Amino acid sequence: MSAAACQANQSGGPQLERSAAGLEQVPLTIRSAGGKEHRFTVEVARTQDEQAQGLMNRDTLAPDRGMIFPHVPPRPASFWMKNTLIPLDMIFIRPDGTISSIAENTVPLSLEPVTSLESVGAVLELAGGRSSQLGIKAGDTVKW
Repeated sequence: MSAAACQANQSGGPQLERSAAGLEQVPLTIRSAGGKEHRFTVEVARTQDEQAQGLMNRDTLAPDRGMIFPHVPPRPASFWMKNTLIPLDMIFIRPDGTISSIAENTVPLSLEPVTSLESVGAVLELAGGRSSQLGIKAGDTVKW
């Protein structure tokens, strides 16, 4: 997401109740090249502490849920799975909202870095395998 889009969402986008972890929740849509839309409710990890915690120590993630990590300004991203108990799909999103790459089914508890291939405006984490199940690919568009 662009910085402007992130700001617009902060001030005027629809907001839901806070998550059990106390994070803001927002609707997110991924639009595939063929026009199909996939809708999710995601927690927004905005602060450094929220981003460091991420989805650690959770034993489930519903198929229509996730977490987004905005990067304002855009930068290369590197994540690990320390203390993360479930596999995740990490979707790296360019500042224009298009998906640059996807790391599917990352290994729980791994200390190996999972990195973006370029500077990104956000990283979206979904339950492991969801990208493949839904046909989400690089080049698809993310709006939140």
